[in-house]
Amino acid sequence: MTRTRVNHTTASGTFSLDGQVFEVDNNVWVVGDDQECVVIDTPHDVDRILAVVGARRVKAILCTHAHDDHVRVAPRLQQQTQAPIFLHPHDRPLWQLTHPTERWDVDLADGQVIEVGDVLLEVIHTPGHAPGAVCFRSKELGCVFTGDTLFQGGPGATGRSYSGHDTIRASIRDRLLTLPDDTVVHTGHGPDTTIGAERKK
Repeated sequence: MTRTRVNHTTASGTFSLDGQVFEVDNNVWVVGDDQECVVIDTPHDVDRILAVVGARRVKAILCTHAHDDHVRVAPRLQQQTQAPIFLHPHDRPLWQLTHPTERWDVDLADGQVIEVGDVLLEVIHTPGHAPGAVCFRSKELGCVFTGDTLFQGGPGATGRSYSGHDTIRASIRDRLLTLPDDTVVHTGHGPDTTIGAERKK
């Protein structure tokens, strides 16, 4: 039995790209045990994130991609926790739209493994929604954190700058639908689903 758990909160704010602004509700995922954790995505509200973290040490701030509603408060969270920010380097252009004078600390790479508590998070590069979009899979927890790559009902949005419909479809088909059917999908927005449920759609 693993000691590591998944905690969750939501935060509300805006997503801005290509001159358009949308109101959005984002999921925030915190994975860890009683001593340490990682935060997956940092939208809108540092205080809501820290309320989930509690007294634990934040080992890393993990970004599924660099759209502003997923990384807006990453530097502020880092200031309060001293945790390094991890981002795939292909998302540099998107990161710089939100944080033109700051940089993340650690480049993510496909196949990289991040340890937290007694579980491992494997990095899966899934471009399409964004060029540097990644998912984080934990075999031990039986789940995958997909950001905006895969939702309940299908793929994340494309059609904006730095995105591609065929690319995201290939990422989902080749990198995510190959996971076991009972893998729980923790998304960037909205409810959970499973790989098996999404394979049928």
